[in-house]
Order: sequence, then C-alpha cells, then structure tokens
Amino acid sequence: MGRRLRILIAIVLVLAPAATAAEKPWTEIRSAHFRVLTNGSPGEARHVAHEFEQMRFVFADRNPKFRLEGGAPMVVFAADDEPTAKALEPAVWRQKGAKPVGIFHHGWEREYVMLRVDAWKQGAHEVVYHEYTHSILHRNLHWIPVWLDEGMADFYGFTRFEGNKTYIGAPPDRYRMLANQPLIPIETLISVDHSSPYYHQEDKIYRFYAESWTLVHFLMFGPGMENGRRLNQFSALLQQGTEQSSAFQQVFGDFKQLNAQLQSYLSRVTFTAAVISNPPRIDEKTFTSRTLSLAETKAELSGFHLWTHDPSGARSLAEQAIKDDPKVGLAHEVLGFADFDEGKDADALSEFSRACALDPSLWLSLFASTMMSPLATSNAPADMDAFQDALTQVVSLNGEFAPAYVQLARLAWRQNNPQLAYQLSREAEQLEPTRAGYHSQSGQFLLHLGKGADAAVFAKYVADRWPGPDHDEAVELWDAIPADQRPLTSAQAGASLEPTQIQEAWIKATQIKDTQIMQGRITAVSCPVENSPAEHSPPEHSLPEPGMVFTISHDGKLFRFRRAGQFGGGFSDTIWYGEDHFSYCHHLEGMRAVIHYRPSVDPSFAGDVAEVDIRDDLPEPLPKAPTAASTAAQQ
Repeated sequence: MGRRLRILIAIVLVLAPAATAAEKPWTEIRSAHFRVLTNGSPGEARHVAHEFEQMRFVFADRNPKFRLEGGAPMVVFAADDEPTAKALEPAVWRQKGAKPVGIFHHGWEREYVMLRVDAWKQGAHEVVYHEYTHSILHRNLHWIPVWLDEGMADFYGFTRFEGNKTYIGAPPDRYRMLANQPLIPIETLISVDHSSPYYHQEDKIYRFYAESWTLVHFLMFGPGMENGRRLNQFSALLQQGTEQSSAFQQVFGDFKQLNAQLQSYLSRVTFTAAVISNPPRIDEKTFTSRTLSLAETKAELSGFHLWTHDPSGARSLAEQAIKDDPKVGLAHEVLGFADFDEGKDADALSEFSRACALDPSLWLSLFASTMMSPLATSNAPADMDAFQDALTQVVSLNGEFAPAYVQLARLAWRQNNPQLAYQLSREAEQLEPTRAGYHSQSGQFLLHLGKGADAAVFAKYVADRWPGPDHDEAVELWDAIPADQRPLTSAQAGASLEPTQIQEAWIKATQIKDTQIMQGRITAVSCPVENSPAEHSPPEHSLPEPGMVFTISHDGKLFRFRRAGQFGGGFSDTIWYGEDHFSYCHHLEGMRAVIHYRPSVDPSFAGDVAEVDIRDDLPEPLPKAPTAASTAAQQ
C-alpha cells in the first residue's frame, strides 16, 4: 500500500561479458549476526561481514533500545565481479546505463543485499548502508516522516571506518548542489510524503535528499541541538502521536528562525562528524566458513531471484537444485512460492510440505503450508487447536515474524477472545511498526471490545500519516466508530467541526478525480495468460497490458470492470502472504474490493478501473456458547 521505491543503485561505467552465477559452488561466511555468500575470495567476504558487524554496532551504540534483527532474515550476496552481478540482477541491468555495484532489496519475508566486492569501497557500501538504516528505523519507529527517514539514511549511509575509530555524519556529495540556491522551506520539507513531487520529479528529488541530510545533520550537530538529544525528543513526540509540525516547533522553535539558521549552517566549510570507538575487537578468524554444495548454491540463488521478483530465474534455478539434490529443502520452498505466485496452489502446498519434511527449520514453509491448509479456515475445535499449534511453532522458529502473530490474533478473534486478539495484534505492531494495517487491525479489535474512543485514536493516527489505501482503510474504521466516541482533534476543536467532517475531508483528500466507487466481493479475476506471471509483484511493479477483468458481487448483482490502462491500488497489510507475493491475478476470490472506476464506453463493462484496493476483513467469530445464566433466563 503506497510503497516507496525499494532500491537505490550506484552506477559505474564498466562493461563486461555476461556470466552465470551458478557455475560453481559459492562460499558461506557467517559472523555473529550476518551471513555472506560469495563466489569470490572468502577473505573479501569476511571483510564485508566485518564491516556489517561494525555498522550494526553503530546502531547498538547510539540507540541501545533499538531492535536490530527483524522477521525477514538478511543475506548478503557478495558478487566477485560485474558478470556475476549482472546474472543476479538481470532486470536492473536491462535498464539503460545501469551497472549496479550495490543494491538492498527490502522484503517482508527476506532481505537481500547484492554487492560487488571489487567495488565495495567505490559506492556500494554507501548505497547498502543507506538502505540498511531504513530497515533499522522501520523496525523501531511506528511512523517516520519521509525527510527524516531519508535524511537519517544518508547520515548513517556515509559512515566511515578508519583504524580504531568510526566516523558518522560525513556529507554526501549531493549536498553541494544546495550551494548558492534557496533551500526548500523547512515547513514544506517536513510535509513531503511519498506522493509529493519532491519525492518523484527528477529536478526535485535530489534537492530533497540533499536538504534532508542537511537538516538532520543540523539537528544533530547544530548550535543548541545538544548532539541530537532534541532530535530524539522530536522523534519521541512523533511516536506518541503528536502532529509533526506542532512537535517540530515545540522542540526546535519557530520555522522562520530555523530556516535562516539552516541556510547559515550550510555555508560552513567543514561539517562535524560523530566519532565512536570501534566495538571490542572483531576477529574475522572466528567467522565460520564452508563451501556450499552446487545444489545448495543454486537453491540460495533461486531464493535471491524469487524475493527480488525474478520468477523465471527463481524457478529455473530451484528446479536445477532439486535435480542435483532432491533433499535441499530451500529449493522446494522457492518452487512452492513460484507455484503460489502463478496460482498453482495444489503444487505449492505440496512443495511447502516437502520442504518442511526435509528441513524442519524452514519456518516460512511451515507458515505457508499452514495458511494454505484447511486448518486456516476450519471452525472445528480440534482444527483450530492444530492451527494454533502450527503458528506457535512458526513463532518458536522465528519470534520476529509479525505475520504469524497477525494470524494468531485473527484466530483468537474467531474464537471469541477479542482481548487476546488485541494483545497479539499489538505484538505484531511492535515487530513491524511501519505497517499501517496492523495499527488499523488493533483499532478494529478495540472497537469490538467496546473501546470506541481508543479505536478512534488508532484510526486517526493512521489516516493522518499514511496515504492511499492505508488511509482509506483507517477512515473506514473511523466511520464505524459511534460519532460520540470519536475524540475531537485540535483542529476540530478550534473550528467547531462535526465529527463526520474530518472523515469527509480525509475522503476528499484521496478521492481520484472523475471516478466513482463501488465495493463488493470479488467473484473472479481474469488476467491475460501471457502476462499473468508478472502479476506476482506488488502494485508498484509493472502490470500486464489491458485485458484484466475484475468481477465483483454488489447488492446481489455481478459487475465487471476492465483494466483500460495503468491503475493504482493496494491491499490490507494483514493478508497473510503480504507484499512479497501479492497479485491482482490470484487468491483474491471472496475478498472485498473497493474499486475506483470511470464509466466505460463499452456497455459490457460497468467501468474502467482507476484503482483497486483489496480489504482483508476480520473473519466471522464463532457464536458464543450460552452461559448457565442465559439458559436459565430463556427457560
């Protein structure tokens, strides 16, 4: 839902012939917290792992309360050379002029880094550390404005390790573009979101990044900023729900004065850097090393291709791995998701089950096979117990994996235990605080617990901070809360607004021009056969050519909507397979869709799609068993 671009690419102007990454077994290097796979020198891979350990220590030192590991394990692919990098990233290399030396792939189930060891000190580490910072921030903050997210990522992305010292806050080259030109006013800068021209237009985005770094550096090291303590105070207010502009002025003062101070700060010749001592000696000799089998290598590479949205490459490598060694569980897991992404659910379930049997540590295969089994929807007490046991086993294997807690919460809801459902939903929120839908789900549970005022706080928090479908989903929750339980906001109190007026303002802000809206249950989705495999990707990825048709049931009638061009959309964060496997072509039957459309010139269709939002409504709870008192009363 409204996802930002997932990768940054460092460019080098070098040409080399293509090669296959799976020609020989790769080497695995394991440090205390990182896993590096390489087809090059083990020594260079050890050095990469060493620097990642140093970078992790930076966050541990400066933010002792931060969670540094998440539910999506990170694997670093240290490519020996350009041909290997090209084989790993074929889609990126098809872009004109692209020669990536470092890419970080974020995901809900896996995180992957691809870097060139021969260019690690020539731009690759800056790109990777920038994105690694995003992962750390998003793991720990419920909401972070775009300027602070990008400014902090650049602030830490240019960290330098020299001798026994680490230098934090070195300026990126792009800050120089701000010289001799007026800055974006701070009040404008902090209001930029992912839909803003400053985040998308080429003539604005680099200026936005440069000034975001400058503002963060100023708030860290500028006069009176107390070495970042005031910035921490500001962030704490944001997490507590304080509106950003109010929090900013409360902590830092008047915008006009700050704009002048920032312009003056930018004119300095040198910039301060924080200096911390390196952690206790990291001995690379203690890192374990082993040579993978060729089948294991192909399985690891197939996983990289799957979770970086190259399904054909993933399937080919997984099938080769299984041919070489049918007992490599990871290859069956990858093939299972390749089947799932193509809508071949029976084949997918078979592969997931096989993966679990071969390797019981594959928590993701266990989760997928559990969610695809009849247990996931059965209301039989024994089945629900078995479903709970399987999800609990997933959590025991990966206690940071939030989707398992989401499904445990929804199970508790089905079992008429909304209090437990709320507690489990809050656990998922803490694990993945930037997934807006988790906050909205907690609000739904609060509403059903009779705590409408508390639910309204959750609804407003999301609607005020997230755009698009996340926002609209939160507005639905707000609308379901009795009007007298919706707390007045400061804006409402000042303007004497009715409670429904804030909802109307929210809807107007995101309404697509010249469209109508219809809600209903999806009964069928038709996709062009030749393009449907590409539909595994989230909405931000390319969609197939016109030919997709959605059929929904609304008020007892069927309505067909066609795709006549590009369209936007999103999905509830609580859908179990999440962003990594969302598709408009598969697994949507029975789900509620909110379709924004324009009337079609073709009378066989109700309209042409402008946006499709998929909602994951709460399941129906089981009827409560009658109590002795209620039975006596009926008698």
